[in-house]
Amino acid sequence: MNRKAAATIQPKPPRRLKHYLTGAIVVLLLWGSSVQTEATIGELVEGFPNMFDLLKEMFPPKWTYFDNIVGAMLETIRMAIVGTTVGALMAIPIALLCASNLNKSPWLRHSVRLILNLIRTVPDLLLAAIFVAIVGIGPLPGTLALSVFSFGLIAKLTYEALEAIDRGPLEAMTSVGANGVQRILFAVVPQIQAHFMSFALYTFEINVRAAAVLGLVGAGGIGHYYEITLGFLEYDKTSVIIVFTLAIVLLIDYASTKLREKLL
Repeated sequence: MNRKAAATIQPKPPRRLKHYLTGAIVVLLLWGSSVQTEATIGELVEGFPNMFDLLKEMFPPKWTYFDNIVGAMLETIRMAIVGTTVGALMAIPIALLCASNLNKSPWLRHSVRLILNLIRTVPDLLLAAIFVAIVGIGPLPGTLALSVFSFGLIAKLTYEALEAIDRGPLEAMTSVGANGVQRILFAVVPQIQAHFMSFALYTFEINVRAAAVLGLVGAGGIGHYYEITLGFLEYDKTSVIIVFTLAIVLLIDYASTKLREKLL
């Protein structure tokens, strides 16, 4: 077969049967999951009146409560900043150990990855509850929980990015006799620093949201006021906290997006 004939050969589109089977499997999984979890559309429809009653109790918000939660919101942001920073710094050496193109020891690499997977398995709310039991109630256990959560997430994203870097600079540094530290500083860091900052900013956004609910287990922040207002059925005050949290999250999302655009 000549080149011209080979170039004109087009791959065959997948059969329709494949799409039908995929759709049937998805529907079957959805149906089976809804049956096992006892989640039905009928129950959702029956619960709609209760949802509207709750919304009626939340509006209008009690704006005079705003002054009570400013300090807690600032504490939440500070927890997210410290937690993200500590987690990001901890993630750097672990990511280097996990990257297959930088760490040639399979035993060490897979061991560190296993530990990293175990850390990411534990939810941040459970981490906060554990640290509350260890160090007591306050912002410290929340900060520690966010640090561990940030460490697991940033390390995972960073080592995957490390494995996708261009090997040319690494080989060039090796050919001129550079040691391991020099190769990382001059061949790896310039390629990964923008991505690393983007991962850190993304994690910070997540941590602000997460820190807002850590107070439910006594880990400080605005979540403590969620617990108080919901516990006393003061939904008009809860709506103020929700609106304030939403405004802060949107502002941080916008700022982070702009920063990531400049970095990348």
